[in-house]
Amino acid sequence: MESKLPHVGTSIFSKMTALANQHGALNLSQGFPEFDAPERLKLRLTQHVQAGMNQYAPSPGMPALQQQIALLAERKYGAQVDAAAQVTVTAGATEALFVAIQTLVRPGDEVIVFDPAYDSYAPAIELAGGRSVHIALRSPDYRIDWQQVAAAVTTKTRGIIINTPHNPSAKTLKAADMAALKALVAEHDLYVISDEVYEHITFDAQPHLSALRDPTLAARAMVVASFGKTFHCTGWKLGYCIAPEALTSEFRKIHQYVTFSCFTPAQLALADMLNEEPEHVDALADFYQHKRDLLIEALQSSRFTILPSEGSYFLLLDYSAISSLDDVGFCDYLVEAIGVAAIPLSVFYADGSSDKVIRLCFAKEDNTLLEAAKRLCQL
Repeated sequence: MESKLPHVGTSIFSKMTALANQHGALNLSQGFPEFDAPERLKLRLTQHVQAGMNQYAPSPGMPALQQQIALLAERKYGAQVDAAAQVTVTAGATEALFVAIQTLVRPGDEVIVFDPAYDSYAPAIELAGGRSVHIALRSPDYRIDWQQVAAAVTTKTRGIIINTPHNPSAKTLKAADMAALKALVAEHDLYVISDEVYEHITFDAQPHLSALRDPTLAARAMVVASFGKTFHCTGWKLGYCIAPEALTSEFRKIHQYVTFSCFTPAQLALADMLNEEPEHVDALADFYQHKRDLLIEALQSSRFTILPSEGSYFLLLDYSAISSLDDVGFCDYLVEAIGVAAIPLSVFYADGSSDKVIRLCFAKEDNTLLEAAKRLCQL
């Protein structure tokens, strides 16, 4: 049978986690927390299960959770969001991204994607009949050249996918970036898919510049977020999309045939958590900044060049002073010889180019980070 995605194989995340398990390595590759979800959240989940809330939720989401999402957007970004008309709960952010892309992209459309990019974007665009236009961001700054972006816009360009804080570079978009994006959207009548799954994890007192902050930009944007990243429960696979009412209506037409609805008791537990313990969200940046700083300090004596991490729970290391191996080979070597699993950045580029940079995830217990750093400092 002819494949609809002939160039897609097993994801690098699955490969590196399997390799880490095989060699008993410390897994700093796949981006999942090593620690558990908050106790209140688990307690509320159990209570809702025991109370019999175990049947289908409404397809757009449980109203209590939709309302809490709208309130969160207002509290954090000053956004006025109609919970019933604009918020859709999804089976993780990846489903939200997939459905948003299917909603916007028509056969022949082009979508601008910034590499290194999360690996779900391009396949979803291709399945919608569109074409990804890749603009490569380079080490060590990974900054967007907006003149290059403007030059890439054609009559076929439907939209732009942004990701801030950015995975895997750990960079954040700044006010000048959002202004340039807004100008392009207005000039060319474009749409934006804004992947903001690490929205609450920005460092050094820098704010997260959500597309929801600007009403003009928000009117053309589909904003995707993740409860798994925020509440350390990636296995629950719950996220959401906030979009203008007209786009949400089209989004929901597709969502209902992808998952229909999502885990009912978990939705109710998350609504309770957002209402009863808002300080968890507010404390997330400091929580992860401690881990970032701990890992950076522990790597100071290593031969790696440590690149700045402005947000997310990732840290990039340039290993060009250590090895001539390409980044995939170097990551294989790290697992087998050092016992630390990392992710090579070349797999996030459409052209496979390598700047000899690897990604570590620091959503781990402190002792895991210290032991990983100790091993990396042996190189």
